[in-house]
Amino acid sequence: MIFRQSLRRDLNSVAGVMFATLFTILVTTSLIRFLNRATSDRIASSDILPLIAFNAIGFIPVLLVLTVFLSVLMVLARAWRDSEMVIWFASGQSLTAWIRPVMTFVLPYALVVAGVTFILSPWANQQIVELRERFNQREDVSMVAPGQFRESTSSNRVFFVESMSADRSTVSNVFVVQHNADRMVVVASRGGNVRIEPNGDRFLVLEDGRRYDGTWGTAEYALMEFLHYGVRLDPKPVNTQIESARGMPTLDLLQQHTPAARGELAYRIGLPLSVFITALLAIPLSFVNPRLGRSVNMVVGVLIYFTYSNLNSVMRSWITQGKVGFGVGVWITHVLVLALAWYLFHRRLSLPRFSFSKLVARIRGGKAREAAARGGQA
Repeated sequence: MIFRQSLRRDLNSVAGVMFATLFTILVTTSLIRFLNRATSDRIASSDILPLIAFNAIGFIPVLLVLTVFLSVLMVLARAWRDSEMVIWFASGQSLTAWIRPVMTFVLPYALVVAGVTFILSPWANQQIVELRERFNQREDVSMVAPGQFRESTSSNRVFFVESMSADRSTVSNVFVVQHNADRMVVVASRGGNVRIEPNGDRFLVLEDGRRYDGTWGTAEYALMEFLHYGVRLDPKPVNTQIESARGMPTLDLLQQHTPAARGELAYRIGLPLSVFITALLAIPLSFVNPRLGRSVNMVVGVLIYFTYSNLNSVMRSWITQGKVGFGVGVWITHVLVLALAWYLFHRRLSLPRFSFSKLVARIRGGKAREAAARGGQA
């Protein structure tokens, strides 16, 4: 009982520090990435914090799996380095006796991973897609920044506005270039404003300007001067239906039989299983060989974990592409890692065990031989 309490306390303390560190790194890198996208006008600046929050929710299962794996690996590796495993084996216990307390520690984390993976993560992915859809469907005028050339969402217009009012309803010194196949339209005006008709239609009304209309690469252009020139702002409706399988609720995935839905479902099922499998794998991997160094097992363990994680992602892609069936892809990588864990357990259990009785006997035998040798010399 004391041993289990001590092990649980060590594992929880290491897991808390590990998860806090990994989560801080994730939030920091997400902040840098989204700030870079906001400066290049690929996302709205007001969406940075929501995107960071939703992105963090989606990565929580992966972080928890890595946290559990590293925590078990570090705590048991310390037990090897401090010779606690020697006492453990000398008391008649086997390496497999660590499985039950480790699995007891892992169970709450697996439940959290399952809840986030099956419920919260799809919802977070759905919110991310909706934010991106709203940003992509925004009106051309809302994309205009004073003193900068900006491209429209349809990629056929380029705007330049010298200045803009505080409420973004009035602009001055406007320059617009629009391409339609071989036709090019250039509009320049002193100013303009956005008007909303009673029926809800929105128009950008330019005032006191000129329009040049002609064929690209030729000198034939038509010139038109205008006092008022209206451009209808008719953005596409916001698409709130998530086409990506990553944003589908789990119940909807169960009802779908498309390759994309099957691949996403296999990935979600695999994440909670990965918590148990990686923790089980960490027990034999924690063995420390003093001749090879103290950090070799940690490096090997991290490489195996990332290989396992990448194989799960590859298997999801293969199921989505139809290269592998769902019945095979949902378990093949987990069975391979379980086989590796069984091999490592078998290898560790086959090693000669350390015995205090044999050690004492050797020490006493050595002292007796030394005493006999001294008596003979005397």
